[in-house]
Amino acid sequence: MAKLIFLGTANAVAYQGHENTFLVLQGEESSILVDCSSRPVMRLKDAGIDQNDLSDLIITHFHPDHVSGLATLIMDMWILGREKDFHIHGCEHAISRAIKMMDLFGWQDWAGIYPVHFHTLPLDELAPVLDNCEFKILSSPVQHMIPTIGIRIEYRGGEFVVAYSSDTLPIPETVRLAADADVLIHEATGTTFHHSTASQAGEIASLAGVKELYLIHYPPEEMISLDLTLSEAKKTFPGNVYLAEDFMEVEFKGE
Repeated sequence: MAKLIFLGTANAVAYQGHENTFLVLQGEESSILVDCSSRPVMRLKDAGIDQNDLSDLIITHFHPDHVSGLATLIMDMWILGREKDFHIHGCEHAISRAIKMMDLFGWQDWAGIYPVHFHTLPLDELAPVLDNCEFKILSSPVQHMIPTIGIRIEYRGGEFVVAYSSDTLPIPETVRLAADADVLIHEATGTTFHHSTASQAGEIASLAGVKELYLIHYPPEEMISLDLTLSEAKKTFPGNVYLAEDFMEVEFKGE
């Protein structure tokens, strides 16, 4: 059965037991990485996923805590003998900077480097990202400090739907992106510039009509009360609310 695994759940400040936020979508035929924080190959291995099973990476935006592992991912997969093509998707702002970063390492001169394909996504609502026999993934622009996308994952024709806000203010675009989803994964950084609080995440979940809410991208425990974070979201959303933890899994339950 397909599932989503949280490889990291912290905000920009990683701490013991909580890596910066990134996710992996594991299907029966391939796995898709969403953002790429530090030590990606090791985190994938800890989640029981081989790097050769990765087919794609979706970059939501080009902030350090979301792309810090990109260069090591490409390098480590090369060192480990990868030969299969690898596809990287993101908006122009993210893709152009990812290419510039990799060019600093002279990566295209690495002997025997596997093919890496960069795909630029438009900043349109519900723009197609990829579509295979298991997953249809769409993206929509959200509102952050730089161009950023959230994503909607539809499993086998919509049997199970997961939406991910990425880093954003609470906005109507996220409501439409997550409309009637089974699960919404929404950031809960707090009142920090261009982010959302747990209470606002709950409001978005309620407006979207989702069934369950997972809070992610939250600060270290010494900065906030995690119990209070959960209770704030529960005040504005009547469904189940969870605080995402590293290596927690969300199963895609088909009808």
